[in-house]
Amino acid sequence: MDENSKLGLIDVFTGDGKGKTTAAFGLAFRALGWGYRVYILQFMKTGVYGENKSAIMFDRNLKVDYVGMPYFIAWENEIPKEDLDKVKNVVICKKGHPPDDYREAVKEHFEASLKELGSGNWDVFIYDEINVALYYYLLSLDEVMEIFKIKPEHTELVFTGRKMPKEIMDKADLITEVSSPRHPYQKGILARRGVDF
Repeated sequence: MDENSKLGLIDVFTGDGKGKTTAAFGLAFRALGWGYRVYILQFMKTGVYGENKSAIMFDRNLKVDYVGMPYFIAWENEIPKEDLDKVKNVVICKKGHPPDDYREAVKEHFEASLKELGSGNWDVFIYDEINVALYYYLLSLDEVMEIFKIKPEHTELVFTGRKMPKEIMDKADLITEVSSPRHPYQKGILARRGVDF
C-alpha cells in the first residue's frame, strides 16, 4: 500500500468556532470517495440535522449513529436569561447532575461504539461532539480513554468538540482549532437550516 494511503492517525477538530462537525463530515465524505468504511457516533444529537439526511443517501460504507434525547441539557445559569426564550427542548440541570436516562442512553451507545471500533471493520471512526458528553458528565474521561486501548492500528480516529481535554490532545497527530472572531448569533441570527444544522 502506498504510504499516502495509510490511515490510522488521530485527528482532533476543536475550538469555539463553527464548523467542527462539518469538517469531520467532510473528512468522512472524502474517505467514502476512496471506498473507505466510515462510522460516526454523534453525541447530544437527534439525527435531524442536514448531515444525517445526507448520510442516508450513501451506501453501506457509512454508518451514522447518534445519541440524544428529545431534549438537550444545560447547567443552571449556563444560558443567559435573555436567551432562555430562544432555546427549545432544553432541560436545565444542577451542574454535575445530568438526567439518569440521558446518561444511560449515552453509555449504552458509547459501549456499542467500542465494539464497532474494536471489530476492525471501519477505516475511519468519528466521535462527534464527544466533549459535550464529557462536559455534561455523561461519560468520564477514563471511559473515553478506553478508545485508545482498542483502536485498530489501521483506523483513522477523529474527535470533535470544543474544550478538548489535554489527554486527548496529547495523543493527536492533527489538531485543528476553529476560532470564531465573528458569528451571526451576535446579530441575533439563530441557527439556519442547511447552513448551521
